[in-house]
Order: sequence, then C-alpha cells, then structure tokens
Amino acid sequence: MADTAPSARIPYTRPSITDLEVGYVLDAVANGWGARCYEYIERFEDAFAARVGVPYAVSTSSATGALHLGLAAMGIRPGDEVIVPDITWIATVAPIVHLGATPRFADIDPLTWCLDPDSVTSLINERTRAVVAVHLYGNPCDVVRLAQICDRHGIALIEDAAEGIGTVVDGHEAGSVGYFSVFSFHGTKTMTTGEGGMLLTGDRSFQELVRVLNNHGRPAHSAAEFVPEVIGYKYRMSNLQAALGLGQVERLDELSARKIWILAEYRRRLSKLGAVRFNSCAARDRLGGWMPTIEWLDPTGISAAEVRRTLAAAGIDARPVFPSLSGLPLFDQPAEPCPVARRFATRALNLPSYHDISEFDIDRVCTAVTKVLAN
Repeated sequence: MADTAPSARIPYTRPSITDLEVGYVLDAVANGWGARCYEYIERFEDAFAARVGVPYAVSTSSATGALHLGLAAMGIRPGDEVIVPDITWIATVAPIVHLGATPRFADIDPLTWCLDPDSVTSLINERTRAVVAVHLYGNPCDVVRLAQICDRHGIALIEDAAEGIGTVVDGHEAGSVGYFSVFSFHGTKTMTTGEGGMLLTGDRSFQELVRVLNNHGRPAHSAAEFVPEVIGYKYRMSNLQAALGLGQVERLDELSARKIWILAEYRRRLSKLGAVRFNSCAARDRLGGWMPTIEWLDPTGISAAEVRRTLAAAGIDARPVFPSLSGLPLFDQPAEPCPVARRFATRALNLPSYHDISEFDIDRVCTAVTKVLAN
C-alpha cells in the first residue's frame, strides 16, 4: 500500500472488514434464526479447524473462556500445577487460578520471547499437570520440543495460540501440536469476530465434553431440555459473530500476509539502530506477525514507558508489552525467578500494526522511535 496521506493519530490496531464479512453478517441478522440459528457457527468452526489442520472445534466467547473450558474438561483442580510463561497476558493464567490450581512461571527464550523449554523442565514435579505454550505476539513457541518434554513426563501440552494465527512451528500450524489449543478473535487480532475464541483438539470425546461444559452441563442428546448432568459454563459464540468470523477465515491469507509485510517494513527501517531486536524465530519456523514488537538491548536506561510517552506526544498509540507476571503482587513467587522475562518487560514495546496502515505512517512511527532510542 503506497498511500501517503497521514492519519491524525495512529492507532496501534484495528480490524480489516470488507463487504464479504458484512454480507455474511447481514444474512445472519436477517435469516440466522430458528432452524438456521447455528448455521454460521458450524461453518465457522469447520472452516477454522480445517485451516489449522485440527479435526474438532468448539467456538467460544473468548480465548479465555476456551482455555477455562479445556482445563476444566481435563479435570484441573486444587493441588495441581500448570506451567506458564512469565510473559503473557493474564488471560493465560486466570483460568488456572479460577480452577484452584497453581500457575508456575517459566522464563522465556531471549530470541522468541516464548517459553524456554529448559526453564519448563526445571519446574516439572509430581504436581505438574500441564504446560501452556503461548505463541507470544505471533512468535513461534517451540511446541515440538515442549511436546517431547511433556510426553516424557506424562503431562499435557496446551497451546495458547490467541496471538498465533498464521504462525508456523517446524512445519506445524500454531495450535495443531498440543492436546488442545485456543485462539482469540478479539478486535485487535489478525482476524476478528469482535469478541470470540475457539478451542481445537484432535480428541473427539474431549471436544464433546467441552461442548457439554459450554452448554450449562447439558449433553448433546438433551440440549433442548433443561436437565444438566454437571455444573457447566456458558462461553458460547453467537451466530452473528461466527458469520463475521467465516468471512475473516476466507480472507486469512490476505490478512496474515499484510501483518507479515508490516513487521518486515518496521524491521527494514529500524534495524539501522543496531542493538534492537524484533519478533524472531528459528529458520525452520514462520512468524505470524500479529504484533510487531521492538526490544532495545543496550542498557541505555531508557524505559518502555519513556518511549511510549514520546510516541504518544507524536500522535502514535504504541502498546506496552505484558509485564513479568511473577513480579506482580497477585502471585507469591520467589524473587527474580525469570531474569530474561524481567528484562524484556522493561525494554520492549508493541508498534502500531493495523492492516491498512500507510507507509507514510510507518515512517512516522519509525522516526519517533529512532529519535528517542538514538538519543
């Protein structure tokens, strides 16, 4: 896109919606009731599962809800421990706590900013039930190696691919390796349903259990009745949201390619700064490019908050990276358990990456970043 007109203010993200999605949503509004009330939900689930290469799907109101359902279906309970990365959104951890289990925070790999398999191994004990691998900012987490570790210890690997749409790990689509995986379709993501999520699994009986839990505990054969068999939840997606999602899945190649292009443009323009790192991965993997992120490596004393303030003054909405969760008062963890995560949290920033950002506005962002970091 070679457009040169500046926007008054550069948002960090917003979705790309075309007439295709609008047409599906209008059809769902006008006709998606009665016998057709689940039509777009079923089409969306099938299309998304086929895209990732996993046979069974359950659409949900959010990735958080999908993770909660999956962990509950696994039987996670008080006394259990689940290993998570120290850098992730709190939504990865909250369902673990809601179920009474204990999150254990592993450090991140300095290249990918995702779970460090060696740190994970050091935390596994007799109470460990699962590892949640997060594809942070669209970076590929090494789920192939993590799956081997989990298999060796008899624990489950779960993929939090909320940010990983379009990411590939050693030939595997993000979300296709774990026992189950979850995705987010929040308005900030590469593809959106406004709010929404998806759980994918290769285990049909597990999918059926998740569906029961997601329908107030009513089994499929009596879903139209009001006699639940267990206490369940309701994290269901609407037919209208699914209609939007179906259009987005059909445009996913275009949406992903644009995200990857934006990340490449930032890298091309800002690599001249020298001691900076962008979203990175092993040569065998592919970045999804969801959220272009810059980490400055020299101990300059410049904080992420300072860089963000400078960009805000220039009319640019940058986003702070997630904090080191083990350092929050919410959690009782040993001092400095995750040194790589602690450093990353103070010296990195997400850059604007909405799909139709112009080259002119990318230049504006890069000029502002260069100004503060070069000085």
